[in-house]
Amino acid sequence: MQQAFALVDCNNFYVSCERVFDAGLTRRPVVVLSNNDGCVVARSPEAKALGITMGVPLFKIRHLVEAHGIKVYSSNYALYGDMSQRVMGVLQSFTPDVEIYSIDEAFMQLGGCRYGSPRVPGDLGREIRERVRHDTGVPVTIGIAETKTLAKLANHLAKNSKKAGGVLDLTGSPYKEVALERTPVEEVWGVGPAYSKLLKQKGIRTALQLRDVDTRWARQAMTVVGARVVMELRGVSCLPLETCPPSKKSLTCSRSFGKSTPALSDLREAVAYFTTRVSEKLRRGRLAAGVITVFVHTDRFAEGPQYYNAGTHTLAYPTDSTHELLRCALDALERIFREGYNYRKAGVMLNSLSPANQLTLRMFGDEKAERFRQVMVAVDQINRKWGRDTIRFATANPEGNWRTKNERRSPRYTTRLQEVMVIP
Repeated sequence: MQQAFALVDCNNFYVSCERVFDAGLTRRPVVVLSNNDGCVVARSPEAKALGITMGVPLFKIRHLVEAHGIKVYSSNYALYGDMSQRVMGVLQSFTPDVEIYSIDEAFMQLGGCRYGSPRVPGDLGREIRERVRHDTGVPVTIGIAETKTLAKLANHLAKNSKKAGGVLDLTGSPYKEVALERTPVEEVWGVGPAYSKLLKQKGIRTALQLRDVDTRWARQAMTVVGARVVMELRGVSCLPLETCPPSKKSLTCSRSFGKSTPALSDLREAVAYFTTRVSEKLRRGRLAAGVITVFVHTDRFAEGPQYYNAGTHTLAYPTDSTHELLRCALDALERIFREGYNYRKAGVMLNSLSPANQLTLRMFGDEKAERFRQVMVAVDQINRKWGRDTIRFATANPEGNWRTKNERRSPRYTTRLQEVMVIP
């Protein structure tokens, strides 16, 4: 088989996950809301047809919800994350050359597929699509081409083409120029709003016109990124598959509260919980943090006094221990807290990340720190086996007054034993 990239994109992913477990949602308008049930972040095709736009607040479409019987869900990130892992697992059963681009997108390199690999990339794409739907219930669209940029373009066209049947293969296609001509330049992967405005000022309005520009001009006007986009549109692969994503530069956990609170005790519970969550991410990535920042702010849309502040603590030694990070986080919170404000959001950010296996030997207290690290390893193992927060720090109360509103959340069918689907 000739070398080709495929972009696999889950269709309306959050909605599709809800439909896997509720057949009654088929062909019914469905929307999924952001944190605190605020804005629409996912829509079924039926909801899009009613004119519901991405990011619209729920209160602005209540008349449509009532008039058309729209099913409304809170975000169920535990379910969506687990379903994403299942989809990616199916893709990796075809080839190890998979780059997980986001929760609902992945690039694949089709040349090294293991078994049942037809000679035509489009046939393999249809096999992958059918397997994902069979094993997970999630529908996907697949774009295939010689480069990642062209694969992204093919995927975009496939979503809007009934004839494609969910898979569009542009490798060696005589219709490639037609596809490029039909694609607005702003839809090309790597062309942001600023570059799109610049290109249109130069009369470049389609992907085909961008492909044909002089590469030296593209490099001068759009830096090396623009030159790569032009070469990728010409079928020259400049963006390799990243099967091992680079180490993160920072980690953050933040939430808006279900309701505003003036109490320091509520903020302590929230910040402690966020520190616990971000520390778990740190250990999963085998990283240690040297700097921790805590921030709080009021509701900028509410009347009354406004306040925002952040406190940063630089650790003497990088660590991945929740115990040590929690102490620093709560100390930073005490420094920035002010009486007389109704707080609506808080967060914890970790910076100066380094590999946890390269930690500097401490001059004092190294044995105590190592014991804390061993305790956290044991806590992580227990929580993975028996469920999140089976063991937790008492300060980190996930059910405190600050907790995020999710009144319309569906059961976490695949990650909570007590919420598993039961057939009577």
